[in-house]
Amino acid sequence: MTGRLVHTGQAVLDLVMTVPALPPAGGDVLATSTNLLPGGGFNVMSAAARSGADVLYAGVHGIGGFGDTVRAALAAEGVAVAHEPSGGMDTGVVVALVDASGERTFVTGAGAEGQLREDQLDAVEATAGDLVYVTGYSLLHESNRAALLSWLPRLPGSPVLFDPGPLASEIDLETFRVVMSTVDILSCNAREATEITRTRTTNSAIRALATMLPAAATVVIRDGPAGCLLHREHSTVTIPGFPVVAVDTNGAGDTHCGVLAAELLRGADVEHAALRANAAAALSVTRHGPATAPGREEIDELVKALT
Repeated sequence: MTGRLVHTGQAVLDLVMTVPALPPAGGDVLATSTNLLPGGGFNVMSAAARSGADVLYAGVHGIGGFGDTVRAALAAEGVAVAHEPSGGMDTGVVVALVDASGERTFVTGAGAEGQLREDQLDAVEATAGDLVYVTGYSLLHESNRAALLSWLPRLPGSPVLFDPGPLASEIDLETFRVVMSTVDILSCNAREATEITRTRTTNSAIRALATMLPAAATVVIRDGPAGCLLHREHSTVTIPGFPVVAVDTNGAGDTHCGVLAAELLRGADVEHAALRANAAAALSVTRHGPATAPGREEIDELVKALT
């Protein structure tokens, strides 16, 4: 593939608060740090751009200060924007609570990015050389869901990378079935994989996920420092990870997806692309913030150290 990463999801602002622990119901805790940063789909796009991919944001962005911040951040990463700002509302915000272990918990407040229309996707004019990224979050917004269900089956051979996300269980079954029928690469984390398939192990989950996809599709299950499992053509292999001391796991899965996409667009085979994605995700969790993807040289150094 020699085209672009076409991202159809949602670029939002992340209100990231570092806390000693999550507050109990009705309680409160004092955050040790607070930052308002571009996040959501921005994490995937910036990760891909930093690994050399041409990236197009095909989603919606709002008017107002939040939308302005997102657009400025996309421009700084060299990401092209397909549409003008949408009137009526600003871009949404995600509250991300990062506890002492580095684990993150989200609360999402949707904005203009939840109002994607079919005519906007039709205007993108994807090509067979592009790689189209779809997130499960899009399928929880009525407008985005309708637009994608119409557009995805009409793509001109563009491979589809689908990350169901942590709310995959809330996607209605028929929507999930239709989207899965268009997917070439599915990427999710270990917890999401077992929840989607109602299995107990990642090995069982990856085989079950493969049965939900077209025969030639690839399944990637991200498993933190253990690396990832990769299933294609009836065979499952483990792609090794890079153990690090994690300080913030926010955005690690997005980094993995973005670098995986960038490497595939450069012509790498999926095993090598997954190895570099593992390295990028490992580096990202050693830094605070949602959009902490490394550049190519940093990834090169870590991969070289393993091999």
